[in-house]
Amino acid sequence: MPLEARLGYLLKHAQQRLTRGSAEALAPFGVDGHELAVLAVLAAEYPLSQVEVAGRLGVDRTTMVALVDGLEDHGLVERHRSPQDRRKNIVELTAAGHDCLRRAELARRETERRFLAPLGEEAGAARAGAAGSGGGGG
Repeated sequence: MPLEARLGYLLKHAQQRLTRGSAEALAPFGVDGHELAVLAVLAAEYPLSQVEVAGRLGVDRTTMVALVDGLEDHGLVERHRSPQDRRKNIVELTAAGHDCLRRAELARRETERRFLAPLGEEAGAARAGAAGSGGGGG
C-alpha cells in the first residue's frame, strides 16, 4: 500500500500544511501559534498565574516562562505578583494583547476556513449529486 493511502501519513502532512499556513497568517502580528494560545487562555479566564496557564496548555514551566517573556517583551501581557500568594506571577493581557488576539484570531480562522474549503466543496458536490439523482430510494 503506498504511503499516500495511509491515514496517518495524510494527517501528518495535512497538519504540517496547516501549521505552515497558520505561521504565515500569524507572522504579521508578531506571534506564533503557541503564543496565540497563551493569549486566548488569558482572555478566557482571569486572573491566572503562569503555572495555571501552563497547566491549561499542557506545557512545562520553563516553556511557559519563555512564552510569557516573549509576550511581555512585545507588550502583549503584563506580569505581577499575586496579592494572595506572593510566590505566584499573575499574567494579564494588555490592551495591545487584546487587540493582537482579536486580529490574529481572525487571521487564524480565515486560514483554517481556506484550508477546509475543499472539504466543503466535496460535501456540496455530494449533496448536489444526491439531489440530482432523486434521492428517493424507493
